[in-house]
Amino acid sequence: MTDPRLTSLQTAVPGLLIKTDPADLEHYGRDWTRRWTPAPLAIALPGTVDQVQAVVRWAFEHGVAIVPSGGRTGLSGGAVAAKGELVLSLERMNRVLGYDPVDNHLTVQAGTPLQVVQEAAQAQGLVYPVDFGSRGSCSIGGNIATNAGGIRVIRHGNTREWIAGLKLVTGTGELLDLGRGLVKNSSGYDLRHLAIGSEGTLGIVVEATLRLTQPLPAAQTLLLALPSFEAVMQVFAAFRARLDLQAFEFLTDIGLRHVLAHGGINPFETVYPYYVVTEYDAADEAQQAAGLAAFEHCLEQGWVLDGVQAASEAQAAQLWRLREGITEALARYRPYKNDISVRISALPVFLAKARTLLDEAYPQFEVVWFGHIGDGNLHINVLQPDGVSDGEFMAQCAKVTAVLADLLQQVGGSISAEHGIGLVKKDYLESTRTAAEITLMRGIRAVMDPKGILNPGKIFD
Repeated sequence: MTDPRLTSLQTAVPGLLIKTDPADLEHYGRDWTRRWTPAPLAIALPGTVDQVQAVVRWAFEHGVAIVPSGGRTGLSGGAVAAKGELVLSLERMNRVLGYDPVDNHLTVQAGTPLQVVQEAAQAQGLVYPVDFGSRGSCSIGGNIATNAGGIRVIRHGNTREWIAGLKLVTGTGELLDLGRGLVKNSSGYDLRHLAIGSEGTLGIVVEATLRLTQPLPAAQTLLLALPSFEAVMQVFAAFRARLDLQAFEFLTDIGLRHVLAHGGINPFETVYPYYVVTEYDAADEAQQAAGLAAFEHCLEQGWVLDGVQAASEAQAAQLWRLREGITEALARYRPYKNDISVRISALPVFLAKARTLLDEAYPQFEVVWFGHIGDGNLHINVLQPDGVSDGEFMAQCAKVTAVLADLLQQVGGSISAEHGIGLVKKDYLESTRTAAEITLMRGIRAVMDPKGILNPGKIFD
C-alpha cells in the first residue's frame, strides 16, 4: 500500500479491509457494461456502518471520489470506477439483521443479495416479491439505488413500493434514518423516496427495512408462440381482462435462439416470431378454467399459434429460463443495451417506429428485443459482430440512441426504465427530464453531497 492516501485512510479507519491487487481493482471497478477500463484507487470493504461513515468523512476531507458498489450487476455504468475513485464495496455488510412479525418487516444490511432476502422471507412464510434473473448476485443496496423492477412489476411494482425504511450515509458522512417503517408519516419531505433510484449520488445505502407480503397464490406458467408484436398486445389485453396476472414477458425468435444455444430447451418444433412467458393465479379450478378459456380465445383469434403449459415447477423453471437466460446468453457479445419505458398504450406505435429506426441504422447488426409488457419496459440489445472494433461499434450505437431518445421524448417515454442513467445514458437525460428538473436535481445533489464525491460523473456531470 504505497499510495499515501491509502495509508491515511487506514489510519483514519482502523481495521478497514482495503484491497489493491490488480485483479481486485479490475473485478470491483466495473459492472456488467464492460465498456470502461477499471482504474480505481483501491477497494474499501467496510464491515460496519461506522466504518462506512468514517470512510466517507475521510473522502470528504481529502477530496477523494467514492463509487458505491453492491453486486455490480448494473447495465448503465453506475458502478464503474475508471478515474481513480475509491470503490466502497458493501459486500461484507450482507447480514439479515432482524424480522418484525407484527409489521412483517425484514431489516437487512445493504450488501445482502436479493436471493438471501427472498429466502429469509420464505423462512417466515412470507415473500419479498421483487424478483429478476440476477437475484443470486445483485444486492439490496444496488436494487434500491436503481429502483430495480424485474419480472413481477405488473403485480407488485418496483423496489420503491417495498422499502419501509433505509439508512443512508450522505456525502459528509452523516447517517440518516429515513422512513423508519412508518405506514403514515406526513412530516415533511420523504427523503427515503428521494434516495431510492439516486444511483449512489445522494448517499450510500447501508441498511434497509423491507416490507414482506403473503405468498402469491399458486400460479400457472404458460409459454405462448405468437405471429406478431400486435398479437402480443392483443393477448396481453385478453389475459389481463380475464386473469389475475403475476407476470407477462415477451421475447423474439432471435433471443430464443441465443438462449437455446446457451443450453435452453425448446418445447416447440417450429420457430415463431414472438414468444410470451406469462404467469397467472391458478389456485382453484375456476382460475385454472379461466386460464384455459383465455388461451383458447386467443388461439381462435389467431393471436396465439401454439402454447405450452408447465406441468410442474421444474418445467415452469425451464420455460422461465427462456426469458431470464437472455442476458447471460448475450453476455459474450458485449451488447449495447437500451432499457426504455413507454406507456403501455403507446407500445405498438413506439415499437413499430423504433424497429424501423433500428433496421435502417443497424443493417449489419443483430438486434435482440425482450421485455416487460405489463409495465411498458422494453430491452434492446445490439450485438457487436466479429470484425467491428469497439470504437466503431459504440459510435454507431450512440448515434442511433440519440435518435431513439428523441422518439421517446415524442411519446413521453424514458431512456431508462430500470437500469438507471449511470454513465451510459447521461447524454440523453434531457430526453426524459426537463431542464428545470435537472437543475433541481443538481441542487439536491449539492446539498446532500456538497463536495460531489459520491459517484461523480453518474447521471450528469
